[in-house]
Amino acid sequence: MDFTDKVVVVTGASRGIGQSTAVRFLRANAHVVANIPSIDSGTHRELVEGWVKAEQLDSSRVTIKVANVDRPQEVNAMFDELQAEFSQIDVLVNNAGINRDHTIGKMTDDEWNAVIDVNLSGTFFCSRAAAKLLRDGGSIVNISSMVAHTGNFGVANYAASKAGVLGLSKTLALELAGRGITVNAVCPGFINTAMVESMPDHVIDRIVEQIPLGRRGETDDIAQTIVFLASESARYITGQSIGVNGGLHMH
Repeated sequence: MDFTDKVVVVTGASRGIGQSTAVRFLRANAHVVANIPSIDSGTHRELVEGWVKAEQLDSSRVTIKVANVDRPQEVNAMFDELQAEFSQIDVLVNNAGINRDHTIGKMTDDEWNAVIDVNLSGTFFCSRAAAKLLRDGGSIVNISSMVAHTGNFGVANYAASKAGVLGLSKTLALELAGRGITVNAVCPGFINTAMVESMPDHVIDRIVEQIPLGRRGETDDIAQTIVFLASESARYITGQSIGVNGGLHMH
């Protein structure tokens, strides 16, 4: 897949799925706009610069932009800058996300709101701002989650936010179809991220036992799916949620 001369915006690009996605697009010759949060932006900038160097990628095709996706003023300013620099963009990957896990009886208002604001409202704010810049025939890929379909213990805020992303994705797919813009959601399952690594080994083992393919997913498994959905090979796919979970959830 070749993304030469195409501009790809990846939110939450400093690590995890965002990092792997940015790397995949860079290897496909895209120019990647790596969004990082304004909170602790220095650390996130160092992370991006670190993986660009470690992967021996062309740093001239990486533009770092600072904006908290849950703050519409910052999002709008970021896309105004991109319009001035690139005129148009080709792909938006709404990856930025957080979790604040607690059972419903212990979950605070702030924990609920923080996750909804970043995961759901942030996806909306970025999509709204990007829609004006997306070239006809471009793509939006939103990161949802398997728990949007299944739910899970202690993640009411996260599951609700990711289910909301599915509804938003379908609506955007309808609204932007007239311009040939595709909008799809990827629903990762049990993926090998820092959050998973922090879990006790016995919990990890118990979950892996339930996965038909017998292993945790890697962030690159998700990245490859995202790149496919943004490619010419997926021009007739829109309004869909794609599960990448090793068979842990089938529907």
